[in-house]
Amino acid sequence: MLIIPIKDGENIDRALKRYKRKFDKTGVVRQLRKRQQFTKPSVVRRVQVQKASYIQGLRDAEEN
Repeated sequence: MLIIPIKDGENIDRALKRYKRKFDKTGVVRQLRKRQQFTKPSVVRRVQVQKASYIQGLRDAEEN
C-alpha cells in the first residue's frame, strides 16, 4: 500500500505526480506484463546480451 502524505497547501497535481512516480518505482505493472507470457531463460539471456552490446556501442560512440 502506497502512502502519500499531502502537505498543507500542496497542489493535488503535484501529489498525484508523486504518487505516479512512487507507483512506477514499485514495478507492479512491469511485473504483471512480464508474467502474462513465459519466456525461455535462453531467450532472456540473449536479450540481455543484445541490450548490453547496444549500450556498450552507444558508450563507445559517445567517447569518440
